[in-house]
Amino acid sequence: MLNGLLTLRGAWDKVASDPVLKFFVVAITFYGVSTFAGPLLAIQAVALLSHYTVWTIAHVRAGALGWVGFLIFGMIYWLLPRLYQTELWSKGLAEAHFWIGTIGILLYIVSIYAAGLTQGLMWLAFDSEGYLKYGDFIETTLRLIPMYWVRVIGGLAYFTGVLMLGVNFFMTWRNRPAVYEVPVHEAPALSKTFHERPVPVLPLEADHVHVANIGYRLEYFFSTVWHRRWEGLPVKFTIAVTITVVVASLFEIIPTFLIKSNVPTIATVTPYTPLELVGRDIYVSEGCYNCHSQMIRPIRAETERYGECSKPGEFVYDHPFQWGSRRIGPDLHRVGGKYPDLWHVRHMDDPRAITAGSIMPAFRGYADRRPRLRRGAAVDAGQPRGRRALQRRGYLERDRHGPRAGRRHRRRDRRPRRPGKPRGQADRGPHRLPATHGHRHLKARGGIDRDRGGHRAGR
Repeated sequence: MLNGLLTLRGAWDKVASDPVLKFFVVAITFYGVSTFAGPLLAIQAVALLSHYTVWTIAHVRAGALGWVGFLIFGMIYWLLPRLYQTELWSKGLAEAHFWIGTIGILLYIVSIYAAGLTQGLMWLAFDSEGYLKYGDFIETTLRLIPMYWVRVIGGLAYFTGVLMLGVNFFMTWRNRPAVYEVPVHEAPALSKTFHERPVPVLPLEADHVHVANIGYRLEYFFSTVWHRRWEGLPVKFTIAVTITVVVASLFEIIPTFLIKSNVPTIATVTPYTPLELVGRDIYVSEGCYNCHSQMIRPIRAETERYGECSKPGEFVYDHPFQWGSRRIGPDLHRVGGKYPDLWHVRHMDDPRAITAGSIMPAFRGYADRRPRLRRGAAVDAGQPRGRRALQRRGYLERDRHGPRAGRRHRRRDRRPRRPGKPRGQADRGPHRLPATHGHRHLKARGGIDRDRGGHRAGR
């Protein structure tokens, strides 16, 4: 960043009049911000506060929209006159794009940084009696709503600048000449014989400085003169680098396959059932991992809020894992068995009826849709409609500590009812429980009640 900005020493007057340089200056500045924030997040104290908050989102957007975005805008404005051999249609519009885009990205980034800091502080806060100060996750969500709106305004301003670029692009293209000039460039002919550059005389040798022989060797090494020869042998250099990288990687990869103890396992953690796989597919297809995590860190604030910290062996059957990267809603790893079936159905149908102020979208369509099963997944063919929400819960409540956290499969018995038995109840077999509330689709709890550490405590 400093190298880029200091290159403009003595030429800052050109920045005031050239929109291309304006975009490049902002891009280089955001480059510095992004590359500084990245290593900062590796510090444990910072990660404790920022992890799973939108702070990380602000860091990524600063790089993607501020650094890369403005760099691309500046490159496009520089290329347009050269590509179409005409003047840029509106320099004033490019200036307006710069200022609107800059204000937009600042509103966007600063609001998310503030939201991330607020999230981290509220999640970690304890009161004077040692209890979580903000025990209900929705308290944090409601506090962030104004910042989300500022983010929307900033994003709209940034997008408005992109539209202005599009207009400038189109109008410049329309003003292109009917026939392009084709310039002819010439270069001196290459020599038929290659002459290697002479090895330069280094300062210590040139000045006849009397030092130990190792001093001359170190000077030669750090001068990188020897590296110039390798750069002139691209094929050999590429092969040597490839072999080096592969060998070094194999030293790390091979032991993970040969040493069994490198794969953490928990004896009670079993593979997914077909019903749980259906629920997991729904969870992934709806992008639930974009707003929820399944990874409880071993810190008091999280174990108090969500339950026991996550263990590596609990994820051996997750391919890919669903740890998530942020918490727009709460962590779902220990939700299994926490809520009844009806709660999950109502929560999917209308989240705000369960949690006032929730920003989770409603999934009403699941009430009337049959599940799509994976090939070979043997689930009862007579399954009733309206159970996709419960099947998703089947995945959410998978017990990663054991097959069934004290619960058993609930299945609809196909055998005829005994005389005098009320409708809605089935014979109690060795693996059958009564279908409560008269809901036939509650047999989906077979997959639902795997207290997985679970998945979905409302956002």
